[in-house]
Amino acid sequence: MPNYTAPVNDMMFLFDKLRNNKNYNEIEKYKEINSDLVKDILDEASKINQNIILPLAKSGDENPTVLENGVVRTPPGYKEAYTKYIEDGWTSLSCDPKYGGQGMPKTVSAFFDEMLSSASLSFKLYSELSIGAYNCIFHHATDEIKNKFLPKIVEGKWSGTMCLTEPVCGTDLGLLRTKAVEQTNGIFKLSGQKIFITSGDHDLTENIIHLVIARAADSPTGTKGLSLFLVPKFIVNDDGSIGPRNGISTGSVENKMGIKGSATCVLNFDDAVGYMIGSKNKGLNAMFTMMNLERIVVGIQGLGISEIAYQNSLSYAKERKQGKANNAKPTNGADFIIEHADIRKSLLNMKSIIEGERALCFWLSQQTEVSLNHPDKKVKQEASDFVSLMTPVVKTMFTDMGMEITSEAMQVHGGYGYTNDQGIEQLYRDNRITPIYEGTNSVQAADLVFRKLVNKNGDIINRYLEMIKRDCNTGNEQTKSFVKELNDHIEILSKFTTWIKEKVKNSKDDASAACNDYLKALGFVSIAHAWIKVLEVSFKDYDNNKNFYEDKIQTANFYFKRVLPRMESHFKTATTGSDYIMNFKFN
Repeated sequence: MPNYTAPVNDMMFLFDKLRNNKNYNEIEKYKEINSDLVKDILDEASKINQNIILPLAKSGDENPTVLENGVVRTPPGYKEAYTKYIEDGWTSLSCDPKYGGQGMPKTVSAFFDEMLSSASLSFKLYSELSIGAYNCIFHHATDEIKNKFLPKIVEGKWSGTMCLTEPVCGTDLGLLRTKAVEQTNGIFKLSGQKIFITSGDHDLTENIIHLVIARAADSPTGTKGLSLFLVPKFIVNDDGSIGPRNGISTGSVENKMGIKGSATCVLNFDDAVGYMIGSKNKGLNAMFTMMNLERIVVGIQGLGISEIAYQNSLSYAKERKQGKANNAKPTNGADFIIEHADIRKSLLNMKSIIEGERALCFWLSQQTEVSLNHPDKKVKQEASDFVSLMTPVVKTMFTDMGMEITSEAMQVHGGYGYTNDQGIEQLYRDNRITPIYEGTNSVQAADLVFRKLVNKNGDIINRYLEMIKRDCNTGNEQTKSFVKELNDHIEILSKFTTWIKEKVKNSKDDASAACNDYLKALGFVSIAHAWIKVLEVSFKDYDNNKNFYEDKIQTANFYFKRVLPRMESHFKTATTGSDYIMNFKFN
C-alpha cells in the first residue's frame, strides 16, 4: 500500500503567502478565517486521510462494490470510515451555515479535496457529488426544496448524484430519452435509464438525492427542451422523515479498470417522483452550476493522485540501489537510483508540475469565491469569466498530467511498479477515469476553443493574458529572468491565439485538430504564472526559511527550463493544420 503524508506545509504556504488577492480579501464573510484556523483544519484533515481513509484504497480495489439482491454493498471498512467522516463534519466544510455548514471558502476546501483524492478516490466519490448536488440545489431550487433537502445533505446523512448520461447519449444530451410527465399536484414522474452514475446507489447513507436531466412531455427536442429534476431514492415526507422507496432501481454496477470501490451504476427510473429545479426547459443552465464546479474538482483529483504517486516515487528512489551513477562520489557497489540523472529528472518533472498546479488551483479558488461573493458586479463578472476560461484547463491539464506522473511513478518503481504490491499501478488505473468523466478532455478542449476564448462578455483570453503580464510586472530583479521566459512564451501563446481564432471562423477542422494543443499551451503558461507568484514570495522571504524557499526556487527553475518549453511544440505541431489528417484514407 502506498504511504501518504498530506502536504500541509505547502498548502499553508499558499494560504499564508499567496492570499494577497485584493478582490478576494474584500469578501466580508471570509475576513475572520485566519491561518491558525486553517492550519487546525488541515492538520485534522491530514489525520483522517492518512489514518482512516488511505487504507480504504487497497480494500476497495481488492473488494469492489457489488450488487447483491438489489442492494449495492460498499467495500469493507467504508461504512465505519464514512460514519467517522460525517461525524467530524467533513461534508459540511464549504456549505452555508444556514443549512448546517461550516462556511469555509474554496481556498480551504480545495486543499481537503486534494488530500481526499490522494488517500482514496473511490471513497471520495461518495461525498464529492453530494457537494455538487448541494451547490446546484442551493443556487437554483425553491426555499421549500432547500429547507427540506439541504440540511441532511450537508450533514452527510443523505448523498447526491448527477444523472445525465444514457445509453443513447454521452456528451450529446440533446438525444436523451428520459421523460418527465407533470402530475396534477405539480410534481413529475420520470421514466428512463441513466448509465455511468457515480455513487448512484450504495449503503452508506439513509437516502440518495438524484439530480436528473429529463425532457418534459410537452418540451421541444434538443438541449433546449431539457429540464432538471430532484428525484430522491426514498420519498421524503413533509416533516422531513423518509417515506417509501421511489421508483428507482439499480440495474447493475459497472466492472471497471479502476476506482473499483466506487459504485458506478445503471439506474432505472420507473414513474419516479421528481421535483423540478429551476425553470422548465432550462435544466442544463442549472446543471452547469454542478458540472463546472465538479470539473475543477476532477482536476484536483488528478493533482491529488499525482501527489501520492510522487511521494512514493521519491521514497523508493532513496531506498532502491541499482547501477552506478555518473558522478564522482566513490561508493561501494550500486548507487541509490535517486543519484541517476534520468530518475532525478523524472522526480523533478513530477514535483514542478504538482506544486505549480497546486498554486494555480489556489489562485482559481480565490477567483471562484470572488465570482460568487464579491459585492461589485464588474469585479464579480471578470472573476467569473476567468473561472470559466480556466475550468477546462484545470480539468484537462491536471488529469492529463496525472496520467503522465503516475506513469512516470511506475517507471521509477521498475518491475515493482507493475505489480500490485506497491499500489502504484492502482494509482495509474484509478486516475485513468479522470480525463474521461465530467466531459472527456477533448470535449473540454473544444469547449475552451469554441466557447470560452471569446464570448458575449468579450475577448476573455486576451484579458487573461494581459492580467498575467500585469501581475508579473513587479520590477523584481530576482524574478526577472523567469518573467522574461514567461513573457516569451506568452508571445508564442498570443500568436497561437490569433491563429486559432481565425481558424474558428474559417476552418473548423483546423481548429478542432488544434484544440488539445492549444489547451496544453495555455495550461503550461498558466502554471508558469502561478510559479512566478511563488517565486516572488520565495525571494522576498528567503532568509526567513532558507531550505523551504531554496527548494521552491530550484523546483521553479526546473519547470521553466524543462516543462514550460513544451508548450512551443504544441504551437508548432497544431499550426500545421488538418488537411493531412482529414484527407487521410483509412483502410
